[in-house]
Amino acid sequence: MEQNTVETENVVKTILKGLTLRELKEFFEAAGEKRFRGEQVFEWIYGHMVEDFEHMDNIPKYLRKKLNAFCELITLKLYSVEESPSTGTRKFIFETKDNYKIESVIIPEVNRTTLCISTQVGCPLDCKFCATGLMGYKRNLTAGEIFDQFLFCSKLYNIKPITNIVYMGMGEPLLNYQNTLKSLQIFAEEKTRGISLRKITVSTAGIPSKIIELADSKIRAKLAFSLHSLFDETRSKLMPINKKYSISENLEAIRYYVNQTNTRVTFEYVMFKEINDREDDFYSLVRLCKSFPCKLNIIPFNSISHMFPTGFSSELRPSPKLRVDEFVKRLREKDITVTVRYTQGSDIAAACGQLAYKLEKNNA
Repeated sequence: MEQNTVETENVVKTILKGLTLRELKEFFEAAGEKRFRGEQVFEWIYGHMVEDFEHMDNIPKYLRKKLNAFCELITLKLYSVEESPSTGTRKFIFETKDNYKIESVIIPEVNRTTLCISTQVGCPLDCKFCATGLMGYKRNLTAGEIFDQFLFCSKLYNIKPITNIVYMGMGEPLLNYQNTLKSLQIFAEEKTRGISLRKITVSTAGIPSKIIELADSKIRAKLAFSLHSLFDETRSKLMPINKKYSISENLEAIRYYVNQTNTRVTFEYVMFKEINDREDDFYSLVRLCKSFPCKLNIIPFNSISHMFPTGFSSELRPSPKLRVDEFVKRLREKDITVTVRYTQGSDIAAACGQLAYKLEKNNA
């Protein structure tokens, strides 16, 4: 269900947030205005990040009046903010116009500030280690709702500018391909404020056809692949999507992406005790990383107990820290580029894999 219009006081308004530069030019041309008005409005929305048509002072007064009457800018409203007292990680909960809740997280680090944004309300993939999957799936977010997370978080977080964006929040970005692509096209424009595509990473559980489509789109964002095991049986237990799209299919698509975009892929690897931290797992990772321009993100498993998991999800345990440290040390000795994404924000359920609005099931 797309949310590109909204009814306000019995008037159906078009939501301009989320329209690309080309779409805005076409919108104004169809309305009998000059195409350059679309460029002006694009710069106000995405460059100056205005939230009111009245602030667009190079737009004629008559046109601002029409825009106020028939168009809308804001897609989300802030619901709440939580901050981790130990790490400074902030979790923002936003409410959509149809009353769903989504979450975004700002992760402060020494040399950068990363914003983790959502692309769906919930997620249909049911990865056994991810709280979002336990919410179920409600709908895709529009490109405007994806961008508004960046807009609001940029304004609300005034300690340091956001330097990086990761599409790693709620949902599978490539199952919301068109809106994910549109949001990337918006970020790619010179008139958009503050973020280069080189600083944006799209994370996927693996939809091979969409990985290839993204490679052919000429959008040069970075790609991260949720790997977690190189053995189909194990990965299918952790990630049911693997039963539909095998590791080999995904690796073939990823190799295509790397070759087409001249970028290196990030393999994400959450470590689970006695599931994917064995010797066979170590050597399979070494072979993989030697065959790709890549880096490896090792991620300690973060508890999802706040979502009261059952079955296999409830049995998952993190690999002991000593095992993780040994695993990483040996990988680096093999000249593998490895980053450990140490847990940040777990005290407010904002760490990797923990995003889920707990009351969503009751509100649906």
